[in-house]
Amino acid sequence: MSHADDHEGTRRDFLYYATAGAGVVTAGAAVWPLVNQMNPSADVQALSSIRVDISGVAEGTQLTVKWLGKPVFIRHRTADEIESANSVDVSSLPDSNARNANLAADADATDANRALDGEEKWLVMMGVCTHLGCVPLGDGAGDFGGWFCPCHGSHYDAAGRIRRGPAPENLPVPVAAFDGETTIVLG
Repeated sequence: MSHADDHEGTRRDFLYYATAGAGVVTAGAAVWPLVNQMNPSADVQALSSIRVDISGVAEGTQLTVKWLGKPVFIRHRTADEIESANSVDVSSLPDSNARNANLAADADATDANRALDGEEKWLVMMGVCTHLGCVPLGDGAGDFGGWFCPCHGSHYDAAGRIRRGPAPENLPVPVAAFDGETTIVLG
């Protein structure tokens, strides 16, 4: 093998790798917009997590905020409301989260599991009736001291659990946590 053959092999290898590299970069540039368009838009990302200052919410009142386009109830419950919610037999509820007759009532329907991070005085729930998506009235409305949906007569108790009416499920509890003593982060 001569010195010229080694040079041609090196040049050929260089051209092969340069062409392959250019092809990879071109393919990446063509595919990236297709992959990137699947990401959530900026307005959706901005709403995916919000911080709520609860320092001004007095005991026995609630704050309603908008998160992901839906109302969220943040209630500072009184000792009487907590006692009332804890006194309910979960197995007697229309939505005890036990979808199978062979299962015991799910612990999710207990007041302690619906309260925020073990802080039983704070209750955070989506403010959308599970019947047809109306916004229930709060501040002790209805027959059970919780929320009442006047559209079709659903009554929720002080823990947001359905007690009477056409609503099939309890008011949903969103992902929420304390960040400090007076800030709740939703999402």
